[in-house]
Amino acid sequence: MNNLLAHIQNPTDLRKLSKNQLPQLAQELREFIIDIVSQKEGHLGASLGVIELTIALHYIFDTPKDLLVWDVGHQAYPHKILTERKDVFYKYREKEGISGFPKRSESIYDTFGVGHSSTSISAALGMALASHLHGEKEKHHIAVIGDASIASGMAFEGLNHAGVTKANLLVILNDNAMGIDPSVGALKDYLTSVKEGKNPKINNIIKSLNFDYSGPIDGHDLEKLTTELERLKKIKGPKFLHIITTKGKGLSFAEEDQLTYHAPGKFDKLTGKLIRPENENPAPKFQDVFGHTLVELAQQNDKIVGITPAMPSGSSLKYMMEQFPDRAFDVGIAEQHAVTLAAGMATQGLTVFCNIYSTFMQRAYDQVIHDVAIQNLPVIFCLDRAGFVGEDGATHHGLFDLAYMSCIPNMMVYAPMNEIDLRNILYTSSLGLENPISIRYPRGKGHNPDWRKPFEKIEIGKIKKIKEGKTIAVLSTGTIGHTVQLAIENSNNKNSIAHYHVGWVKPLDEKKLNTIFNTYTTIITIEEGTLIGGFGSIIDTFATKNNFKNKIMNYGVPDVFIEHGTVQELFEEVKLDEKNLTLIFNTLS
Repeated sequence: MNNLLAHIQNPTDLRKLSKNQLPQLAQELREFIIDIVSQKEGHLGASLGVIELTIALHYIFDTPKDLLVWDVGHQAYPHKILTERKDVFYKYREKEGISGFPKRSESIYDTFGVGHSSTSISAALGMALASHLHGEKEKHHIAVIGDASIASGMAFEGLNHAGVTKANLLVILNDNAMGIDPSVGALKDYLTSVKEGKNPKINNIIKSLNFDYSGPIDGHDLEKLTTELERLKKIKGPKFLHIITTKGKGLSFAEEDQLTYHAPGKFDKLTGKLIRPENENPAPKFQDVFGHTLVELAQQNDKIVGITPAMPSGSSLKYMMEQFPDRAFDVGIAEQHAVTLAAGMATQGLTVFCNIYSTFMQRAYDQVIHDVAIQNLPVIFCLDRAGFVGEDGATHHGLFDLAYMSCIPNMMVYAPMNEIDLRNILYTSSLGLENPISIRYPRGKGHNPDWRKPFEKIEIGKIKKIKEGKTIAVLSTGTIGHTVQLAIENSNNKNSIAHYHVGWVKPLDEKKLNTIFNTYTTIITIEEGTLIGGFGSIIDTFATKNNFKNKIMNYGVPDVFIEHGTVQELFEEVKLDEKNLTLIFNTLS
């Protein structure tokens, strides 16, 4: 067969090959992924790095009977292609297409849905213990985890538990010294010394947890991988295989610039040149407004520090790390630690900007309440990627923070309308607060190229009027206010509609709200967040508490998990796009 991949739909087909055919299949699979990802965007480097491992796992183990769990899922493209999704792979991350991450409802080979890191060991252990209770003693359970993810607290918790069980569990450490950004921390240094052969007793950490340790071995050597996996199949109890891989393997420029080619967007597969869209929006990314503004503030105030859990590039804290390396901290994939670290710093008078994606902040909710809010420490939480994130889908949308932050006593919540508003709330927060604050802003770009304006202090708890109107008041929070403005201008009722930006979701400007409810017969709330418990719910509660009988209409994200698609497609799905909002405004009387 000239093209092996063309004849493989599932692992059963894969197992019909001889071992000496597997390197050819790996090359074909690598070319298949590069061809599609270069045209469509997505997670490239991580998937290229595990092609040989993926082939070896499905070749040696009896998947899907044997259960394979991937951590995070950035690296799951080879797995998806070999598990009956090759013919639809070109539609990955598209609306109505397959997910970019493992997803249980999509395939029996996706044993556990993932998108956040460090869950694989706990999940696979749970499966292994369930198999033991079911009497399935020969069933195998494999967790594949990266060196950045295994440093997370949850991964250690899973290892700690697994070591005192007899679970038939194999943990594979895919060690490439990279997460999205380079891995950090003492464990990373420890693993590096293993690879360099500097410490002959290096496996003591894993052995002390009662795992059968083997490795490190070359994760791109199919002969070594298959031989070792065959050996490990015969060993009972917890096992740990340490493999060394290269992120972006087989594509020279992806190997050399692993950060860029983690998820490079469209690119020329021959030259590596990134392909930018024509007439690209000249406005900055919100993350860069945060990053550059923080540097400006830090230059003026030596008490300012920045914290991020493994996302210095994604959050743009990298700018402060470059300018003030002693005052900006990448703590690795450890959101809980990041929050409590910020709390500890705040007790000592530092002005702490803790930047965590909205979806990842969910992982540190207890720390936000217990370590920050109860003690009323003025930590400044900057929640990047709030709202829809697009093609990464349900695991990554930041749709819940308005609800989960606003219900916490002492916590202030602010949602800027644009880049200048974000810049000014960062400035205002840096001047000193009496309470912790959550500032939310979206992924991607805004609409103001000329955003570097002189700083202006924002008055806490005040609503801002955007437009006059007669009978209808639209209350929006956050950057969706821009879309609301356009929709009102396009509406047949634009003279009747007033528009207010409610940046302060908490504390509420109750004085202004009383005036609004006494002035307008219809009140509309619009938010890029969940309707249940969100901004609209807060306004409804205010109206009920004050016995207002106005007609109130709430628009936001319904009580379902929104899947993947472009941000524009998702706005259209929930009817928060300009066209649908204009139609809504046209029906008002």
